[in-house]
Formats: sequence, C-alpha cells, structure tokens
Amino acid sequence: MINLKEIDQVILAGPFAPTWDSLSKQVCPDWYRDAKFGIFIHWGVYSVPAFGSEWYSRNMYIQGNPCYEYHREQFGDQASFGYQDLIPLFRAEQFDPTSWLNLFEDSGARYLFPVAEHHDGFQMYASSLSPYNSLEMGPKRDVLGQLKAEADKRGLRFCTSSHRAEHQFFFSHGKEFESDIPQFVPRNSLYWPAELEPKDHFDLTSEPYPSAEFLEDWLLRTCELVRDYQPELLYFDWWIQHESFRPYLMRFLAYYYNLAFQEGRSVAVCYKQDALPFGSGIVEMERGGYSGVQSFPWQMDTAIARNSWCYTRDLVYKTSKELLQNLIDVVAKNGNLLLNIGPKADGTIPKRDQQILREMGDWLAVNGEAIYGSRPWRVATEGSSQQAWGAFSDGEAPSYTSQDIRYTFRDGFLYALQLDPCREEETVLLTSLAYNLTEPQILHARIQKVELLGNSQELDWQQGASGLQVKLPGTLQNQPRVLRISF
Repeated sequence: MINLKEIDQVILAGPFAPTWDSLSKQVCPDWYRDAKFGIFIHWGVYSVPAFGSEWYSRNMYIQGNPCYEYHREQFGDQASFGYQDLIPLFRAEQFDPTSWLNLFEDSGARYLFPVAEHHDGFQMYASSLSPYNSLEMGPKRDVLGQLKAEADKRGLRFCTSSHRAEHQFFFSHGKEFESDIPQFVPRNSLYWPAELEPKDHFDLTSEPYPSAEFLEDWLLRTCELVRDYQPELLYFDWWIQHESFRPYLMRFLAYYYNLAFQEGRSVAVCYKQDALPFGSGIVEMERGGYSGVQSFPWQMDTAIARNSWCYTRDLVYKTSKELLQNLIDVVAKNGNLLLNIGPKADGTIPKRDQQILREMGDWLAVNGEAIYGSRPWRVATEGSSQQAWGAFSDGEAPSYTSQDIRYTFRDGFLYALQLDPCREEETVLLTSLAYNLTEPQILHARIQKVELLGNSQELDWQQGASGLQVKLPGTLQNQPRVLRISF
C-alpha cells in the first residue's frame, strides 16, 4: 500500500520540488502537440440508472431533483436502496477492451482518456486504498488496467482523469432526509466524508474546507493511480483550485513529474480554472474554446452529446460534422480536442456513438495530414462566423458558411480547411492569401499549386490582390473539406 514516506522519497530523489517555480519547468510533451485528437470515457456506476447525467450520485439525494424521484420509482426509497446498492448492477458483462480500442483506432484518435474515478468515489481500477473499486466490486475487472494494456499494444497514448476532489461533498445532501447516508459517515464507507457542500464552488476560499484527512486520502489515491498505471497525461476536474488543495497538489505534481523522470517518460497535467499557475500544465476548456489562436497548447474537452457526459436514455447527440468543425477550429488555434463518449452499463458502446466516431475516422483518413502534427499558421481563421468562445459555450451547433476557413501548417504545406462546403460548384476566396507586388502591406506568398485532399480533379485557381480564388466542385458528403497549398 502506498504511503506518505514512499511519496516523499520519490520527491526528494528527483529534480522537481513541490514549489510552483520548480513545477513550472515541466514542458508539454511533443507527442501531445502532434496527436490533436483523443477519446474521453465516462463510464461507471452512474451508467446503471442511465438517467440525468454522471451527477446522478449527487442528484438522487437532492429532494425535488428529477433524479431523486426517478430513483424512488425505479429502485425504491434512498433509505432502503442507496447509490452503493447500484454497484452489483454494474456488471459490465459485455465489456471488451479489444473492440473498444478497434473503434477508437477507427475514429482516428491518438490518445485515450478513461475516467479513473469520478465524483461518486468508485474507482475504475485496482486499489489498495478502498474496496470500492472495479476489481473487487461490480465488474470484478481492472477496467483501467485492461484499457491501458490494449492501448499500449497499439501505440495509443494512455492517459486518465481524477475527479476525486469533489467527492468531499458529493453525497452530503443525503444527510438532509432519511437515506442510507448517516450523519456520521465512517472512513470505510463509499460515501465518506460527505461533508457540507460549499455555497460557492467558484470561491477559492469557500468553507467548509476539506479536512486534512480527506486531503491526505486524495494525495494517496492520486499518487497510487499514477504509480500503478503510468498515465502520460492526468486530467483534473474542478475543485482542486480551492486553496486548501495547493500544498497537496504541489506535492502530488512533484511526485508525478519525478516518477516519470525516473522512468524516462514525459508527462503533463490538464487543469481548469487556473488551478495550476500558467505554464505548469495544459490549459483545459470544458465544452468551449478560444476566439483566436493561442501561444500555448490547450485542450477543448467536450462530449458527443449536449446533455450528459455519461450514457443516458435521452442523449441529445451532436453530428460528426459539428464535431469535426470543433476539431478543426481548435487545432487551428493551437489546441487539441478531447471527445467524450459514454458506454452503457453492460460495457457496450451505443451504436450512435460508434457511427459518429467512424464518420470522424473516415474524414481523418483522407484529411488527417492537415490535423496531425500541424501547427498554427500566421492566420488562424477567416470568414464572418466564429465558434462561440469560453467554457460551456457549445450548447448549440455553430452556423458556418462555405466562406468560413481555418488554417494549419505542416511540412511546408499550408492547409485551408473549409468548415461548411457547398453542395453546388462554388468559388471560394481566401483573402489571407492575397498577392500584389505593388502593395507591400499585402502578403507576398506566391502559390505554386492548390489541391483538394481526397479528390484528384484539377482545380481552377487564381491568386491576386484580393486573395486566392479557387473553384471547387460540389459535394454530397457535407463534411469539411481541405485544400493543400504549395508555395
């Protein structure tokens, strides 16, 4: 069993100290900047009710919440059948890591991000710190370990996420009425500690503070996770930004970075809401992005559905076209896209998820050279329509036109990615590629060749003072198209 002495020994033996000055010297791995597209997986006990969202464990104990009523109708009152009683129903009898990874490879993803532990406190991996894990209960399988083994076989980068911090208060509402959560929750309970929920989750000094016992448990769990599963990236959800976590977070990062240093691996942490000082990890934008290109690597994490991260029976799906537009927009602005899916409780991936992922993979098989390994060009966007920016800004599909273009650059080629091609033949004007010898303020970029990826047909094009005019054929696929431009 991991202990604090073991953690401190690793910290003392490595180059990283538990200070922000030292930790900020960890750099983003090159493989991550090249990979561009990863798969997030929210799967756990909350997949059994398949109702509401992955916050079912919290919401089923909030009187008046739809999850509260649904639980009583389907399983009985919360005193006789609580959240922990769902664990035996989480059997994952159809879980097949090989078929999962086949699908993810087909999607064109280059890295894998299964959730290790969500707010409900059930670990999807073998742990010596709690019996509430997928090897000892529920599936009786080391889910994380099996996914890692399969990913390693194929060269997919294995990463994982911890949402443990919010567990501090996630079950606290169960104390407000008669339920299976007692007023004093013992340490060996799934529900521990069920402390009072803060009134303001965005107040970095909000009370009540997590107890020292909970913070130490968080440190041990997180260190055990990276020690035993060697993720190349670790994603933290919100609440670690609370000031009480800072010394524990610095201690963890020093352990993680030094452990990876000993093993000759390059790792990083994805974080939200300035939980880490700028430069100490990869900036995360949940369900959103930026309005322009950024000088630093970042990641948009979003879900294949608008209304939940886990599988539910009423998912509102996005289309592959919208998700490809997200990917293109993010990559042009120096970011990566982490796309979440939610398997069913039995371990099968819904057919609609599979269809969308394969459609994305089909597009990337033709156009991936404009995505993988690319870097931002001097101009990122062109056109009148822009992706809404900021966290939680993807509630509606963006409205693009055929004149909305995103640019990337790779291996001497410039790529112009048309977000919404026209079904009829059309002429597209790329104003960022104007050429005029008499006007020094206009970019001098003499183009030699213009090609449409996936199409051998020669294109009619002309470059002048107003830009690059390209005559494009109509399309029936209604997916973004890519021009490869040679100088």
